[in-house]
Order: sequence, then C-alpha cells, then structure tokens
Amino acid sequence: MGFQQKINNASSLKLAVFYREMRDEIQQYRLTGAYPRTYYSYTNIDFGTVKGLTLTYDLRRTNNARVRFNYTLQFADGTGSDANAAAAIVRSEQPNLRTLNPLSFDRRHQFNISIDYRWGVGKDYNGPVIRRKKSGKAPVQLLSNFGANFTITGGSGTPYTKSSKIMPYGAMGPIKGSINGARLPWQFVINMRIDKDFLFNMGKKKKGGSLNVYLDILNLLNTKNVTGVYPATGSASDDGYLSAPEYQNQINQQVSSQSYRDLYSVWIDNPYNYSSPRQIRLGLMFNF
Repeated sequence: MGFQQKINNASSLKLAVFYREMRDEIQQYRLTGAYPRTYYSYTNIDFGTVKGLTLTYDLRRTNNARVRFNYTLQFADGTGSDANAAAAIVRSEQPNLRTLNPLSFDRRHQFNISIDYRWGVGKDYNGPVIRRKKSGKAPVQLLSNFGANFTITGGSGTPYTKSSKIMPYGAMGPIKGSINGARLPWQFVINMRIDKDFLFNMGKKKKGGSLNVYLDILNLLNTKNVTGVYPATGSASDDGYLSAPEYQNQINQQVSSQSYRDLYSVWIDNPYNYSSPRQIRLGLMFNF
C-alpha cells in the first residue's frame, strides 16, 4: 500500500508500506516416540513475517541529470532462515521449539542512489561544440549521446549467530546471546558506467542502428565489504584459534608449529567473507 505525491513538474515522492507472511516453510523435525525409534525428518512447520516501508524520490531528467533515491526499512523475523536452521537444537534432544528470530536476509536499512548525467543530440544537445565556419557545415557536437551513470548502494549488516567459545575452523561453539542476535558491518558499493552511442544509417530501405561503447567499473572504490565473519571473534580473517590459550599445547605439538600457524592463517582468511573487488569491463553493444 502506498502514496505518491508530485513535488513539481520534474519530481515526485513515493511512500509504500509492505507486509508479507510466510507459512509452511520446510524445517528439520524430530519425531519423538515413532516406531521403532525416534527419527529425524523434514516437515512444513516454519513461518515468518516481513514488514517495512520504502521511500522513493524520483527526479526526471533536468539539465541533463536524472536522480533516483530509494530507502527501505525492513523487519524480517521467522522461526528459521533455511531448512536446516534448527538442526543443532533438534539433534540436541531439545523440544521442537518455534521461536521468532531475525532471518538471515533481514537487512534493517537499505538505500540505493542512481545518478545519470548525459547529453542529447541535435536540438537537445547543450554541451561543447567545435564550429566549422569555413566549411559551412554544422558544428561538431563533441559529447552528443554521451553520459555517465553512478549507482550507490548500501545497507546495514545482515544478522549472524555469535559464539561464546572459540572453536577450530568449521566448528560452532555455544551460542552467545540469541540466534542471529549479532550484525555484520554496514556495506557500501559504488558502480560506474560511461557510455556513448554512435548512430548510423543501414541503408535507404532499412532503419537506422546504433553502436554503444561502454565502460563499466563495478565497485569503483574497491571497497572491501565484509559479508561473513567468524562467530566467536566477529572478524572476517581471524577465528581466534591461533591465539586462544586453550589451544596452544595442541598447536605446539604439531610437526612444525610455525608452519602450522602460517598455513592455518591462510586457510581461515576466506575470500568469500568479502565482497567482490573492483571489476572493469569494456564492451560494445549493437542495436538495430
């Protein structure tokens, strides 16, 4: 449900609220007292809700620029983020409890900003030109059909479950606080696209075509966003194992403790705990 209001002839403001229910989602379940013995399976018992609001400001192209801003406030809670979210509780002989916690995709704050600046062609062009007085030809429009687009996205971190005990890589210790009670850091990404259209005629009986030359730079500032952390330390590169006092004897008993430390450090510095680095793409797009 939403409401949109015109601000002036070139801009508008829109407010929308949303609510969604999810029922009968699949989750692990323990069938206690089943014959001939208790066993584990999957059943449709999970549920959740997603609610929030979105605020959008839209500025139509004015003086070569178009701007669009959008902000979303969201609350996503449920009994499980995936079909195995309750596996540890179910297999620890606990009852089949259903407790609402933040879902793994619960990004509380999210914003997107799109800024597009470009020049038109012919009568719509207002950029620099090269005048050819001697030849009598029309001026050369240097930046006709040329423009740049910047997309800025960002948001608060998604939730994860914190651990109260440092464990070796791959192991999960006792839960500290509540399930999905901790948050990753905020994330920001800026993407840029520069492109120019070259128009041409394909013949008297054929329609015209265009060739678009573009340069895409994803993650323009090469921002190192954290997308995953270790539950005991909250760090993306250190799980705390090598510095924990309770594991020093175990580490020192290795064939080469220093080699073990070096290789373990490389092992846990997982590149998937970070967003993609800067990427540059140069391409051509033919339209006809």
